[in-house]
Amino acid sequence: MSELKETEREALEAAAFRRLVAHLRDRSDVQNIDLMNLAGFCRNCLSNWYRDAAAEKGIALSKEESREIVYGMPYEAWKTLHQREASPAQKAAFEVNKPAE
Repeated sequence: MSELKETEREALEAAAFRRLVAHLRDRSDVQNIDLMNLAGFCRNCLSNWYRDAAAEKGIALSKEESREIVYGMPYEAWKTLHQREASPAQKAAFEVNKPAE
């Protein structure tokens, strides 16, 4: 592969991020706990990383604003529409797999 210019690399990364966010919005049936148990991150993690990146650039972004960017709607609205109570098996798996604090 030829060496990418930094601007090209960033453009490709941004496109991949937008595609991931669109995919997660389309797959509201996949719960955050399932993402955490399988991949070790969820929509909330992604919104936190987005907010961290904004802060590194000196851009103030609230937790609610970054979550709305990822969820495509206010977080509370998404929870009302899509979030289900985690099963005992999901909760047990999370306890085994959760990130260290």
